[in-house]
Amino acid sequence: MNKLRLILGDQLNINHSWFRQNEPNIFYVLMEIRSETDYVKHHIQKIVALFHAMREFHFDLKNKEFNVIYIKINDLTNQHSFSKNISKLIQDLDIGVVEYQEPDEYRVDQDLKKLSDELTIPVKYYSSEHFLAERDFCKKFFEGKKQWRMEFFYREMRKKYNILLDENNEPEGGRWNYDSENRNKWNHDPKIIEDDRPVSDVTEIYDDIKSQNIDFIGEIDPKQFRWPKNRDEAMHALDQFINFRLINFGQFQDAMHEDEKFLFHSLLSFSLNTKMISPLEVIQKVEKAYKEKKISLASIEGFIRQVLGWREYIRGVYWAYMPGYDQQNYFSSSRKLPNWFWTGKTKMNCLKHSIHQSLHDAYAHHIQRLMVVGNFSLLVGIDPKEIHAWYLGIYIDAFEWVELPNTLGMSQFADGGILASKPYVSSGSYIDKMSNYCKNCHYKVKDKLGENACPFNSLYWSFMARHQSLLSNNQRLGITYNQLKKMDPIQKDAILHQAELHLSNIDNL
Repeated sequence: MNKLRLILGDQLNINHSWFRQNEPNIFYVLMEIRSETDYVKHHIQKIVALFHAMREFHFDLKNKEFNVIYIKINDLTNQHSFSKNISKLIQDLDIGVVEYQEPDEYRVDQDLKKLSDELTIPVKYYSSEHFLAERDFCKKFFEGKKQWRMEFFYREMRKKYNILLDENNEPEGGRWNYDSENRNKWNHDPKIIEDDRPVSDVTEIYDDIKSQNIDFIGEIDPKQFRWPKNRDEAMHALDQFINFRLINFGQFQDAMHEDEKFLFHSLLSFSLNTKMISPLEVIQKVEKAYKEKKISLASIEGFIRQVLGWREYIRGVYWAYMPGYDQQNYFSSSRKLPNWFWTGKTKMNCLKHSIHQSLHDAYAHHIQRLMVVGNFSLLVGIDPKEIHAWYLGIYIDAFEWVELPNTLGMSQFADGGILASKPYVSSGSYIDKMSNYCKNCHYKVKDKLGENACPFNSLYWSFMARHQSLLSNNQRLGITYNQLKKMDPIQKDAILHQAELHLSNIDNL
């Protein structure tokens, strides 16, 4: 009996148990299909990067003499549906059973579950063997608790995998979390190591995509493509990060700068989220570097917390609250995205750089996403579905399981506090503290009033006043609401009026 195994574009794990031995009756299939390119408008680099990595994975399996079928986006027989393409392969190859690895996105999970009803042969699914916590681990771990908080999950994961623990099973250095030490501004020192990622020519893939009239956003130079295409390039990126940037990652992880897009960030999220590399091997290599290279514990812990803590926790939240999480809208926000979200043409320098970088590179680091783009979107009341679709489409590493909770929960507080303990909003002072964006901005970061006043300043107080009934009991916002209460009424009215002027002119800010 022949067997057909489906490999999704974010399941490129050559170390999966499926590939431990080669059996002649097993066929593997990878598909480039319109249902995956079109469910949201994606960045062209994201589509190209996925197809590039999928094609390389196909070549890798072929070289290992596995039976592999690859369906390209422009193949005439491609029916652009998992089920329809699978049905045809069942007939062509005399398939007796279909197998797949558990998808990480609810949408695809539901789509593949329907195969059992649609097909007359058995359909089986298996673990992707990638994550360190099961889908339902978070839900079980926090059962009966009033609040979910990542910190407690993170400590449990540290203990489970014996990461950064001393001989007494206590946290290395005596503390679980060194976040307070990782908030420095960068000003050209220390030096940034030049981007040495390998360059690929992806013109053929780009032309294939264009031939299908797929609607996309963003920019690409197909002859100078630098996102990793296979495990070797992903491991090279990991080694380069550990050898040259990890030492400075922690203290500058929240920093932003006009002259440097990547700073000391690892750029590993695409490799991780497509499963070319595993979280455990990344974590263990970083921990080894701590012991061998004497890198600061704050830097090491800050990075490991992102992978072992936040990444795994976010996935747990996603599966605990889907379906329905994507419909959350705590503040009843309804504003459309300003038109400059698609061009980066705004006078606000922080947003100009963050959005232009996103359009140019399909990447922005977490503070640009949270405290610049996300902060502004929350302050002005963008519809969470609008900003969710934008984040999901524009970022190279955005798959819904990780993007949706980060956007709706952490960034937009649309879930009312399931994920974050307070809305992550700020005036312009935070952006000025963590970047040099304000230095060359059209607006004045210290001004609350006037034509050239930084919009973040009045919009911040407008947001707090507008949502006082929902937020005034939040203990973390007590100081803010005391300030609002004590504010001179005339000044308060002027600030709120300034915010209304910005909101009425949002497409021209």
